[in-house]
Amino acid sequence: MIEKTTEELNKILGSTHPGNISNFLTNNEDSLINDEHYFAAYMKELIKKNNMLQQEVFLNADIPERYGYKLLSEEKHTRQRDVILRICYAAKFTLAETQKALKIYGMPELYARIPRDAALMICFNERPGSVLEVNTYLKKNHFLPLRSSGTQE
Repeated sequence: MIEKTTEELNKILGSTHPGNISNFLTNNEDSLINDEHYFAAYMKELIKKNNMLQQEVFLNADIPERYGYKLLSEEKHTRQRDVILRICYAAKFTLAETQKALKIYGMPELYARIPRDAALMICFNERPGSVLEVNTYLKKNHFLPLRSSGTQE
């Protein structure tokens, strides 16, 4: 469980001598992310920062709760970028936070030269409403809606 925020760790590092890195690592072990579960920790930290519960995020993303928990714990993996986008949008991530989540998960970031991605970038910037409203916007502009858990709406 992450005890210290990134800001707190940055402050500590600002006054840490290079020779004391082992002390920093030992003293802050519970606050550091191991590379194996970086995505899970990143997602959970941002969801918490946005004062949301995972259950609420999955409901807003229209993703089955059990499936969502397995994705965020990295017990399951999806190859559908839209599922991760749904979670990020429902969790109120910024565009930059979403891009980082996609990158960490090993998926391509949204790319402004791809028309559907450009429309999604606008949605992340402007927040037109719920995931359902994003899908309405996408359909209205002749793009496929965000897929959910292996099904096409």
